[in-house]
Order: sequence, then C-alpha cells, then structure tokens
Amino acid sequence: MTQTEGEAPATSALQEIATVTADGRPRPPDEIEREWFEKVYTGTGDRMAQLTLRAIVMGAALGCVMSLTNIYIGLKTGWGLGVAITSCILSFSIWRGLRTALPGIIRSDFTILENNCMQSTATAAGYSVGGTMISAIAAMLMITGKQMDFWVLLGWNVFLAVIGVVMAVPMKRQMINIEQLRFPSGVAAAETLRSLHQAGGAAVRKARAPGAAGLLGAVVAWMRDATFTFMPWNMPSSLPFGSLAVRGIPLTRLTMNWDMGLIMMAAGAIMGFRTAWSLLLGACVNYLVLVPWMIERGVIVASDARHGIAFRDITRWSLWTGVPIMVVASLVALAFQWRSIARSLSGLGAMFGRKRPAQDDPLAAIEVPTGWFVVLFALGMVGVVAMQKLIWHIPIAMGVIAVLLTFVLSVVACRATGETDTTPVGALGKVTQLTYGVLAPSNMTTNIMTASVTANASGCAADLLMDLKSGYLLGANPRQQFIAQMAGILPGAIAVGLAWNFMVPSAEVLGTDRYPAPAAQVWRSVAELLSKGVASLDHTARVGALVGACVGLALPLLERAFPRAKRFIPSPMGLGLAFVITGYNSVSMFAGALVALLLGRARPKLADDYVIPVASGIIAGESLMAILISLLFAFGVASR
Repeated sequence: MTQTEGEAPATSALQEIATVTADGRPRPPDEIEREWFEKVYTGTGDRMAQLTLRAIVMGAALGCVMSLTNIYIGLKTGWGLGVAITSCILSFSIWRGLRTALPGIIRSDFTILENNCMQSTATAAGYSVGGTMISAIAAMLMITGKQMDFWVLLGWNVFLAVIGVVMAVPMKRQMINIEQLRFPSGVAAAETLRSLHQAGGAAVRKARAPGAAGLLGAVVAWMRDATFTFMPWNMPSSLPFGSLAVRGIPLTRLTMNWDMGLIMMAAGAIMGFRTAWSLLLGACVNYLVLVPWMIERGVIVASDARHGIAFRDITRWSLWTGVPIMVVASLVALAFQWRSIARSLSGLGAMFGRKRPAQDDPLAAIEVPTGWFVVLFALGMVGVVAMQKLIWHIPIAMGVIAVLLTFVLSVVACRATGETDTTPVGALGKVTQLTYGVLAPSNMTTNIMTASVTANASGCAADLLMDLKSGYLLGANPRQQFIAQMAGILPGAIAVGLAWNFMVPSAEVLGTDRYPAPAAQVWRSVAELLSKGVASLDHTARVGALVGACVGLALPLLERAFPRAKRFIPSPMGLGLAFVITGYNSVSMFAGALVALLLGRARPKLADDYVIPVASGIIAGESLMAILISLLFAFGVASR
C-alpha cells in the first residue's frame, strides 16, 4: 500500500526487535541493528518528511508554553508533567485546524515522523530547561532573597540542557537499539502518534479534547483570580468545610478546605490513585493531628501576629517530617536498583567501545556521530563550570567533579527510566548534595548549584531517551530527532528566563499557599541541614525528622516484601509531599484521582482515550491564565 503524507506506517502494531535467538542466546548487536534498519527504518524513515521547519516551529511554540505550565504546576506541587504526549495531541489538533482554516496556504498535514520530531523539540523546550527552576533556582532564591539576572538564567538553562541532551547520545544506541529497554512512556507516545495519524473520527475527537478542557481551565482561573476593578464578580478561591475545627482551630486556618480551581484535580487524575490517597492520608495526619498539636504546644507560632498562623509558619516545622520521608525513600529505592546501576556502569565500555567501520554499519549515516557528543559535551561542561566559578564562586575542581558525577548518574537515571519508567531525579540530586555535604560542608550555594547539574541533566537525558524510543519504534531518523531536540533548548530557555520574574516576583511568594514550592523546600532544607547540623533544629522537628526517616525506610521495604499489596501501602513520595504542600491541594488531587479511577472502572476505553488529554488541557489552560493574570498585575492593571 502506498503511504500518503499524513498516514501512519502501514504495519498494524509497533514492532520490537528480538534481542535473543529462538534458543535463548543473545543476538549480535550488528544483527539487531541491521534488522531494525531493514524492517522498520527502510521505507519509512528514509522517505517520509521528518525534520522540517514547521515541525521545529510548532514544537518550540508548544514547548515554550508547556515550560511555563510545568513551572507553575511544579511550584504548586513539586511535580513535573510529561510534554511528549500532550504536545503530540495539541500539534495534531492545531495543524488540522489551521489546514481547515487556511487551505490555500497549508496544503498538507504533518507526517507522523514530523510530529515525532515536533515532540522532540517540544520536550527539549518544555521539560529540559525548566526542572532546575522549581528546585535549585527557587531554593537559591529562598536562601539569598535575590533574583538571578535573566542572562544568568538563560545561560544556566542552556548549558544544563545541552549536557542533558548530549548525554542521551552514547546511551541511545546501547539501551534502545541493542538492549531494547522498554521506556514505557516512549512506547505510549509512539502509540498515541499512531492512533492520531490513523483515519477516523476518534482521532479528531481525542485531538479536540485538550482544547476544550484548556478553555474550561482558563475560564475557571479567570473567574477566580482576575480581581480587577472591571470584574463585577469573582468566584471564591476556596470553600470551607463548614465550621469544622480541630483543637479549636478552624480547618481553614489549617489549609484544609476545598479549592475552587481544577488544576490540582487534573494533576491528581494524571498522577494515579495510590499517590493521591497517600497525599490525603499525609494531609490528614499533618494538618488534622500534628499541626494542631504543635500549635497548642507553642512550637508553631505566627511570624506575623496581625494575620495569625500562615502556611509558611506551618511548613517551617512540618517539612522536617515530610522531607526525610521523601529523601530516604528515594535513596532506598535507588539502592534497590543496584542491578540496573551495575548494568549501567558495566555498559559504559559498550557505549564508547570500538565502532565498526562506516561501510559495515548501516546506521552510521543516521545515528548521531560520536564527534558531535564530544564537542557538545565539552561546550556544556565548559559553560557550566565557568558559570559556577564566575557567578557562584564555586571552585573549578568542584564544578568539574559535578559534571563528571553527572555523567555517571545520568547513565543510572536513563537505565532506571528504561526499565521502570521512573526517573530517580530527586534521589540523584540528593546523592550530589550529600557528596558536596562532605566536600564543601558549610557552603549551601555549592551544595545546591552542583546538585542542580546532576538533577537537571540526568532527568533531561532520561526524558529525551523516551523521545528517541518513540522515534525508534516509528522508524525515525535518530540524527534528525537529535537536531530537533537541540533546536528546542534556546526557545525554551528564553521563555523560562523571561517569565520567571513575573511568576515569582520575590522570595516572599515561595513557601506560601500561593506557591508552596515543595521541591525547592526539600533542596533548601537538605542544604541547610548539611550546613548547620541536626542540632540546629527544634527538638520536636528532630523527632519528626527521625520518624520521617524511619517511615521513608520502611515503606520501600514493605513494597519490596509485599509486592502484591503495593496498592495498599502508602506511596512515600505522596505521603512526604503532603507535609510540604497545602492541605487543600492534597484534597483536590485525591478528588481528581478518584474521579479518574471510577471512570476507568466504569468506562475503561473512555478513560484511556481522554483522561490524560483532558487533564493536560485543564492544567495548561488554568496555569497559562494564572500566568497571564500575573503579567497583568505586573504591568499595572488595576486590581481590587
């Protein structure tokens, strides 16, 4: 059958290549790669349009928008949302709409491989440059009280993203081509692209869902937050749970009420029910038991007597229970992946081993050359080390160690993602913080900004390998996909740098109910603890930290011992996070996850098709409207 411009490849299912023979022996790597080249790439990747200007422009535009969305949701919850699948659906929908509206100008749809390249650009712009903002940069702002210059943010984000993108180069051929690691989210993105590019009304309906949901989210945000003089009425931001109180303290003062926004419900629908019910459990333990008790004992007091106890006053105490749960659980989970770590380190030789002559290698013309990796990695390393020295006065040797440590830990992150679909970014960042707690024990700036390199680059490399996995399954040209990834870095970094000061005008908004900034609070608290020592904490906070560490150790052990009962064991990340974010956020996320769960049981096909697109649309619409309102305030539009 002849393949027209917008169609999916003719095969009915995504094709994996066997890594072992019929009798169980490993197949030679060159044989595996040749089979992919002949059966998947030939006839598709060598003929279909992929790296086009329109794909890069669309990916950069969507990525810039989603980078702002990710910063907003990250400052609210500490979570980052995947860009690939959402960008694929949005791109398909937008381009179909433009073609219908402008038939004389736009005469063809995106090919499936153009959309694949587009998602690579979007992921680089929307994910690789924003992760450090909600963690290290926000933590530094909380510590110093000083905003970083736009050019500093731009340079830092660009150099970190370059390191992250090029880290994926040596790992791609080994982990994806040869070992055929699953990278489940990459498989999901490929399946999404295939379903969108197959003819039928279902694809069109799925493509329209994020737009309608985004409009709903934007309207809700406007009606709630646009407190301008020309607005005759606004929705309340929250509703109390009646007159309920604990130890005489109204639940509203304990941040336990009903949030009128939709964004946290949408986030809960995406994150899954286990994490969401763990959040609710943690919120109930923290805000209904521990916090009222500490207020009654006088441990938690108001920093501003005029306004009473605020969220920031609560988290100054409660984070010392929540943070150890998350940090210890992350490190224990990382230790359980020792086999993956061993395979990662043992595979370093294969990644940089002797290559076959180009004439014997069918992939030589389409894989990313090793020379590109060397040059770009050196450029990123020089940029990162120079900025650390010139701006934060981190010794050059410390900066070089951070980058080299980042390379090793990125290999671990990529393998963990390929095998489990979970990237242990937090744990790897803490490994670096603990390392520099020994190398530079009293320097919080060195501690945070070196860990920023590890966390951002390893997370970026792992996420972009998922893009390369989807391209591999669809028969894409990996070199063109890599170029698309590199093309997304600068636009995303510019968008993030320009928006940051408007979204976060000062350190005072961080750690509040507006922006709880849980990731930044974790980073700051670890750096402070390593700098000042446990003795600097209040006695009750030390007890909370010890209990939190024990819980963080016990929960992964229980998961390991009773895997079939895992859904009944609290998620340590959800449980710990509840101690760092507002109670109403936990309530909303639980409600969203419950709705998704019930829909999935009643109408599983409907849930599979629409939960993620609709939730992603709501998050994008509400967060972008919130950013727009912040800009209007910043530019002096009158407010009540």
